Amino acid sequence: MIRQTDRTLRVLSLSDRSTTGVLVLGGMRVPCSLGRSGRRVAKREGDGASPRGVWQLRRLFYRADRMLPPRGPLRAVALRPQDGWCETVGDRNYNRLVRMPYAAAHETMQRADGLYDIVIELSHNERPRVQGHGSAVFFHLRRADGGPTAGCIAVSLKDMRRILERLGRRSRIVI
Repeated sequence: MIRQTDRTLRVLSLSDRSTTGVLVLGGMRVPCSLGRSGRRVAKREGDGASPRGVWQLRRLFYRADRMLPPRGPLRAVALRPQDGWCETVGDRNYNRLVRMPYAAAHETMQRADGLYDIVIELSHNERPRVQGHGSAVFFHLRRADGGPTAGCIAVSLKDMRRILERLGRRSRIVI
């Protein structure tokens, strides 16, 4: 039996400039990638930093055309080809899921590279949502070379599956 206190994901790194670290969940430790600018308290749009803080795990999305829904307590929502994420400062849908085509700059959620085959929306810059304080901060799959993210936290598919099975509905991530 895993206690609720054991269901907090903790991202550890050597310094705030590190682009790699270790994600700890209970007794499990797995390598992870951080933003290309490391970690920052004052996150800004496009700075490449993973935001320091404690974030709730919101929605879990997955690519239904590539895999079955991931197992675990979080409800899995299939990504659709028209799903995007608005990253345009000043747009009314900044840092929100949008339907493509979308006039403002946005990120495509069904990525060709597979990094969002499993992707979890984090509560960063959610309430209140502040224009320019960072959008599309996710917990997602890691590149094969283990390189940095654009400001997210990423782990391998194998590790993500192990992590998802151990989460609780109120799990959070500490960056």
